[in-house]
Amino acid sequence: MQHVNTKIFAREPAPTDLGDAIPIFHRWIQESVCEELLIDVADYRHVPAGPGVVLVGHEANYSLDLAENRLGLLYNRKAVLDGTDQDRLLQAFYAALVASKRLEEEEAFREKLHFDAGRAEVILNDRLLSPNTEATWDETRPEFERFFDALYGKGAYTLERIGEPRQRFRVRATARTPLDVRSLIEAVQHA
Repeated sequence: MQHVNTKIFAREPAPTDLGDAIPIFHRWIQESVCEELLIDVADYRHVPAGPGVVLVGHEANYSLDLAENRLGLLYNRKAVLDGTDQDRLLQAFYAALVASKRLEEEEAFREKLHFDAGRAEVILNDRLLSPNTEATWDETRPEFERFFDALYGKGAYTLERIGEPRQRFRVRATARTPLDVRSLIEAVQHA
């Protein structure tokens, strides 16, 4: 698995105008708040069900994503990452969790934007290595189950492959109960 993307969905009701993210993301660039080299901010709010507001980085992008009209924080790993599949899944999920927590704490979004760490998607953003097929699902499912068993608890979530073959390979994990971003970060750090 390479180019792992993780989207953590926002709880409803969620803000309808994401314009407040633009100055926040610019400040994140100036203050180097993320591990990756951050470069620019792109505003795609005009695109229906699109990428929203994107914080562009060299190794990865972060965005308040509106794909399928579902707001979430999307971490898009672009650079190849060494390690095991579990390492890459954990890196992408952890980066998304930390960015989600930061956004929840920003004054412009405080009490307006909350994420449910128990509702997430993992996207393998490489159609050549990971086509959206049953064969890829059969090959990767044990890795996803191992990862989410450790993250949410065995039997405490549902896991499904979604999308059609023309789309990127995507897996949706839904915990049986909502999960706070902060508590899941702590659990990951102590694992």
